[in-house]
Parts: sequence; C-alpha cells; structure tokens
Amino acid sequence: MRVGIASDHGGFELKQELIGQLRAAGHEIIDFGAASLSQEDDYPDFVIPLARAVAAGQVERGVAICGSGVGASVCANKVSGVRAALIHDHFSARQGVEDDHMNILCMGGRTVGVAVAWDLVQTFLAAQFSRAERHLRRLGKVASLEAATGAGYERNASS
Repeated sequence: MRVGIASDHGGFELKQELIGQLRAAGHEIIDFGAASLSQEDDYPDFVIPLARAVAAGQVERGVAICGSGVGASVCANKVSGVRAALIHDHFSARQGVEDDHMNILCMGGRTVGVAVAWDLVQTFLAAQFSRAERHLRRLGKVASLEAATGAGYERNASS
C-alpha cells in the first residue's frame, strides 16, 4: 500500500520508527516531514500536505503524528475529503476504517509507544471499508454537512 506519513517534533521519533517498520512490511512510504527534529516546527506544515495527498488519492492512507495526536487530527479534518481520527486502541483502528472510512490515523508521539503504534498502524492498514448501506448513508450525511458549511481547509483558511 502507498502510505503517507507526517509528524512534527512531538512525533518525529515515532515517525522514524514507523517508516522503517512500514518499509520492512513492503509498503511504499511517502514522508511529508518533518525531515529533521526541530522543536520550532508546527504540525500543520506537515499534516496539511499529507491530508491533501490523501484527499487527492496520491496516497491510499495516511498516518499523522504530533505530541498528543489531537492537533494532527483537528488539522487533518480541515481538508475536505479527509476522515482522520485520534486512535489509541486496536478496536477503533479497525472500526474507524470499516464503519467510518477513516483514511488518516492520528497518534501522539508522547502518548503511544512504538509497539502499540505499530499494532495500530497494521490494524488500520489491514482494515477495509465495509460499504454497508448504513455506513454509506452516514458518510453521505457527513459529506452533505461538509459541502453545506464550506468545511475544509481550502474553503475556510481564515478560520
């Protein structure tokens, strides 16, 4: 699978670990940064390009990491077509894809260890959207809300 990954300084070390594991597992990795550890960087500078690539289909799924994962999740969801969630457990990593068609997994580099993070990423990447009628109906409602409110980073950049 072609997977995009991004982090700021708060998730940099975890991102580097995951890149190695993902490549060893045979995935093609697109690293959206940070390219080096800098305490002065900002997660939107890396998460926004990742989210845009996911929304455009340039990568199949994304992994976004900041210190807590919260900022990365909030930021990624500002891009139209992205369904990102902060995940700490195996069930949600799978169910988020199967039921909600989650396309970006967000984690905290300061809250999740490498072994748990790797388990979550593997679960996320192995899961498939169910395409069940009830899930399609619910996602349709979310998409309608997004279109009606002009949600999404590109349309709402000044907010």
